[in-house]
Amino acid sequence: MAASATQPLAVLFACGLNAVRSPIAAGLFGQLFGRTIYVGSAGARKGELDPFAVAVMAEIGIDISRHKPITFEELEDLEGLNFDLIITLSPEAHHRALELTHTNAVEVEYWPTADPTGIEGSREQRLDAYRAVRDQLLKRIRERFAGRRPVNE
Repeated sequence: MAASATQPLAVLFACGLNAVRSPIAAGLFGQLFGRTIYVGSAGARKGELDPFAVAVMAEIGIDISRHKPITFEELEDLEGLNFDLIITLSPEAHHRALELTHTNAVEVEYWPTADPTGIEGSREQRLDAYRAVRDQLLKRIRERFAGRRPVNE
């Protein structure tokens, strides 16, 4: 999808448990755009931060180890759902985002993203699945927000 003519001021990444995909996406986005665009992440349900997600982000110098998974409802209670754009990474999160925003002027985009937690095999094979998700999200973020200049380039 091409970048919108107007770029959002606040972006929320959402997935099923806010434990793998959305924290990775938010970490990548924050690294690329710093404080120029506010970024958050949430889940349809709350899980536990996945250590493989932390490991593959550490490989590229991004620390997400302090991330605390949160649901849409908890986020709404804490700071509100004041986002211009919600990018959903799982069907469950997409449906939840549409339910929560049907009366708001919030753009919701669905980026189908594989869940690497179901991959079995050696530690390295499992890490490869998480790396693939990380790299796919990085590519999508760069493509979607091409009009924005990354802070570290």
